[in-house]
Amino acid sequence: MKILLITLFTWLTVANDSLTIVSVGEAEIVREKILVEKVIKADGVTPNDLTSAQQALDIIQNDFRYYKKIFDVLNSKVAPSDSDVKYSYYSNSSIDYLIRLNVFKEGESSKLKVRLFDIKKELSSYENTYALTDDRNLGHEIAHETYLKIVGKPPIFKDKIVFVSDIDSKRGNKELYIMDFDGASKKRLTWHQGVVLSPAVSHDGTKILYSLISDSSKKHNVSLRIYDMQTGKSKTVSSRKGINSGAIFTQNNDEIILTLSHQGNAELYRMNLKTKKLTRLTRHGAPDVDPSINQDGSRLTFLSGRSGSAHIYLMTPTSLENEVKRIGFVGTFNGTPRFSPDGKEIAFSAWLDNRFDLFRLNGDGSGLGRLTKDFGSNEGPDYSKDGQFIVFTSLRVLSQKKADQSLYIMDRDGEILGPLTKNYGKCKSPRWLKFL
Repeated sequence: MKILLITLFTWLTVANDSLTIVSVGEAEIVREKILVEKVIKADGVTPNDLTSAQQALDIIQNDFRYYKKIFDVLNSKVAPSDSDVKYSYYSNSSIDYLIRLNVFKEGESSKLKVRLFDIKKELSSYENTYALTDDRNLGHEIAHETYLKIVGKPPIFKDKIVFVSDIDSKRGNKELYIMDFDGASKKRLTWHQGVVLSPAVSHDGTKILYSLISDSSKKHNVSLRIYDMQTGKSKTVSSRKGINSGAIFTQNNDEIILTLSHQGNAELYRMNLKTKKLTRLTRHGAPDVDPSINQDGSRLTFLSGRSGSAHIYLMTPTSLENEVKRIGFVGTFNGTPRFSPDGKEIAFSAWLDNRFDLFRLNGDGSGLGRLTKDFGSNEGPDYSKDGQFIVFTSLRVLSQKKADQSLYIMDRDGEILGPLTKNYGKCKSPRWLKFL
């Protein structure tokens, strides 16, 4: 474990005092007002039915509130009438969109009818009837469909977040977990009774790569494994001597880029998952780790100790040491660079003022902006698949003997929206899993 977590980067350098750090600002925005009316119930509806419908309503409202720069979500009100919508009534209150929920019985089954109204256009733009259940996914599904109808792009409401936690261990072991994007429905995926590190999700959301330090291994080798979301089973991908870590999927999901140290130094390689053929990408005396690739596979960012400590570098991953250049200059050292889905930004952490904080660069290394400040020590950023949010790890010291390490979510400009894993052990390495 020490080989991977400590000795890869132990050098320290002085931060560049001449560096200009620009705070990421918020532009003036006009938000759409959206109202989710209180549930309208028909005769014969049971209290349990009404509770399930109310849960769906609460989830719909909470989901839309994440997109606070697009929507102003109003507090629910009782519908003035359960018949036709009077558009003038809502337009007089400057409401742009209305979601109406009707719960009713159809034989022995309970149903939830959902209608979305565009008040400005005076039309019903979406209507569907769902089987009413107490499953939280119902609320996320309705929010997903109505958002998609309004905005025209899929939101994050059905996405998951994969992460590492020690919640089920008294020995410091760490396992792989998954949860809804809003922190609910947490579930453990692995039970290795070892230390799981550095998960990465395939672009189709069906596979998860991660490294494992197993207690059952006498050599305590850092092996690379792959978890199948459909079968719930995992298998070893690479167990070469030394480090097999920091792997990511390329865009076609048939290849991965990983760090191997079987030839002595930690270097980046491309591996075909079917043939296991290796293609070396870096060759340098300093370790090269933690890769991230952009959408079309034309640029690869990674951490390297070439400057004396861990900083971010950029390369064209088509051949060995192709067009490698340093782009990270803020802080004593950097960590976990991650491309945004469109490849236009790179979020990363930097050690500055005795803590880690989150920053971002343009995809070519220009335009440094700061995302966090005075909010604990923050690491491990990962973009949502729509590029609008970042999930990250924050370590907050509570006392001399106690600290909290939880996952948080922010929007892409650094506005922190709240915690996802309070009181769930020491959590780290969050990775977004896009629902497809």
